[in-house]
Amino acid sequence: MKALCWYGKYDVRVEQVDDPQIINPRDAIIRVTATAICGSDLHLYDRCIPTMQSGDILGHEFMGEVVEVGSGVNNLKVGDRVVVPFTIACGHCYFCEQQLWALCDNSNPNAAMAEKLYGFSGSGLFGYSHLFGGYAGGQAEYVRVPYADVGPFKVPESLSDEQVLFLTDILPTGYMAAENANIQPGDTVAVWGCGPVGQFAIQSAWWFGAGRVIAIDHYPHRLELARRHGKAETIDFNKEDVFERLKEMTGGIGPDACIDAVGLEAHGTAPDAIYDRVKHSMMLTTDRLHVLREAIQCCRKGGTVSVPGVYAGYLDKLPFGTAFAKGLTFKMGQTHVHRYLPTLLEKIEGNGTPSFDPTYIISHRFSLDDAPQAYDMFCNEQNDCTKVVLKP
Repeated sequence: MKALCWYGKYDVRVEQVDDPQIINPRDAIIRVTATAICGSDLHLYDRCIPTMQSGDILGHEFMGEVVEVGSGVNNLKVGDRVVVPFTIACGHCYFCEQQLWALCDNSNPNAAMAEKLYGFSGSGLFGYSHLFGGYAGGQAEYVRVPYADVGPFKVPESLSDEQVLFLTDILPTGYMAAENANIQPGDTVAVWGCGPVGQFAIQSAWWFGAGRVIAIDHYPHRLELARRHGKAETIDFNKEDVFERLKEMTGGIGPDACIDAVGLEAHGTAPDAIYDRVKHSMMLTTDRLHVLREAIQCCRKGGTVSVPGVYAGYLDKLPFGTAFAKGLTFKMGQTHVHRYLPTLLEKIEGNGTPSFDPTYIISHRFSLDDAPQAYDMFCNEQNDCTKVVLKP
């Protein structure tokens, strides 16, 4: 089969590789009908995430048709159309039983590696380094799905691939970000980053009862999406001081909740952002946390900082004293995708209420053969490139 394989920084190639096989009774094989490039994939492309190996198959946002099931899978049959959560969960450990699916104790075969870095291991992830299990990803024609009696979620034929594809990651991620933000009716919510996760966090903030949503970015196209589709007020950080503008917009109090939908590769022109970029270029730090610092500074006293943006390692110059003095609450982590699928599918379907169409974030569509060019474009032209969907 064809698959997109990683070979180093900015080096991904479409290769012929062996077809996946059933190796465990709880496995299924999925023929991929749609997959996407996630902003988190760019952290692999930029080589910010360690433990990638040459030839690793990329991709954690994918869906398709079941073509084979193991003897232990009784909830799926050949021909079923499914989306697959990017977090791999066994369904039976303590964390899965608490619906903390992204913290599964059993799905990362390289747990010892993660434990050395983080103390404990989260779940395995598709196509996201050997630190998280070394699983082959879904930017391919076929993919093996472990724990297929737990993960794949059936979707109706009445909805297109593009309408449901983002249930695999970014729509639940934006939704969990808003849930973690502890939004109360009428709250003001500030969202840093108007990429796909940020767009869905904006939408989700309204679902949780926000009174105002303020979106922060510097790409004109993304800010326009936030205004037009997310009904958000916007701040261009290249044109305004974010802290001063948010104080002005909130009567000197600050937002009730701040969502960092950017993560470890934050941009900015402030001195701390320049400091981060210099240290990062010299491999003296793992993450650039300008946005997280700014969210901590801007959030009102007693507010909540929600972090769906990926962070990988140790953070330099984190203003934890500020967070302590202001009594902030932090919530973060990989998305417990399985938990949110029924709720979000219902919002897409409508069921008597206006349906939500997540396809507005798609800016480009490519064949799998053109995936290397798509990665290059997504990495370097993010104003015009919001979301790339690949068709194997």
